[in-house]
Amino acid sequence: MESKKKMTHKFYQNLGKLFYAIAASDNKVHPSELNKLKELVKDKWLDVDPLEDDYGTDAAYEIEIVFDWLDKQQRLNIASCFEDFVDYKNEQKHLFTPKIIKLIQTTAHAIAASFSDVNKSELIMLAKLDLELKK
Repeated sequence: MESKKKMTHKFYQNLGKLFYAIAASDNKVHPSELNKLKELVKDKWLDVDPLEDDYGTDAAYEIEIVFDWLDKQQRLNIASCFEDFVDYKNEQKHLFTPKIIKLIQTTAHAIAASFSDVNKSELIMLAKLDLELKK
């Protein structure tokens, strides 16, 4: 019997950083990328686990909150956001089950494809992500 992995707020916050890095890899976050993220959080990520914040809101919404905050800052290092995610993944490997990895890949690819399909900078970032998730 497989034990249930316990997600954390940091897990969702680092996903927000990752998805921001994917969307902003071409130096612009398009409204369609944010809309796609919101759609996928609602349709896919809310069902991952029952973790809630202090106000009773599903913790998966922290993905959107961090993404939106980073987008408003507009001076943050995209590579740093990606590396923060990678560092977290390496520290918390037990959370990255095959199901979660697939959901991360699906979300990242959908965000990248939501505006004028996948461009070169997004493709490079997606390839880096896929390599990291295979480790």
